[in-house]
Amino acid sequence: MTVQSDGVVRREVVVDLPAEAAFWQFADLDKIKPREHNMLAVPIAETVLEQHTGGDLYDRGVDGSICRWGRVLIFDPPNTIAFSWDIGPDWQVTSDLDRASEVEITFTAEDESRTRVTLVHRHIERHGAGWESLQAGLDAPDGWPLYLSRYSAITRDGLDVS
Repeated sequence: MTVQSDGVVRREVVVDLPAEAAFWQFADLDKIKPREHNMLAVPIAETVLEQHTGGDLYDRGVDGSICRWGRVLIFDPPNTIAFSWDIGPDWQVTSDLDRASEVEITFTAEDESRTRVTLVHRHIERHGAGWESLQAGLDAPDGWPLYLSRYSAITRDGLDVS
């Protein structure tokens, strides 16, 4: 089971791409994140993962509005992407950064053309009361499993799942 009682969700997928290509496919988070995962009052035009340590993760609405929901903690091609998860148990952005959890995605070559992609969402308990329901939601079929399924489809078939 991937849900643990210590505030961690762990998921893995193996893709038929070299590590470098697997990394950059994931770094284009706009293609992976479902548009219906939206905290804006308008539809999402794009999801942006700024491709440098210290950057932001945000959704830009069709009207130009922005919802920043994470900060890039590590951007180390082709090894690791890590970002804060600034979304609380109420599925709203928190301004208290001490109540943010962390998502780390690592890319490990299994051979020249296959890569193990490991997603670990840790410190979910930092979100405070209700963190267990947040953890369960992140591990539910429409949480991280959906993101990795969409990612796998893109890497496997070149599908545009947006």
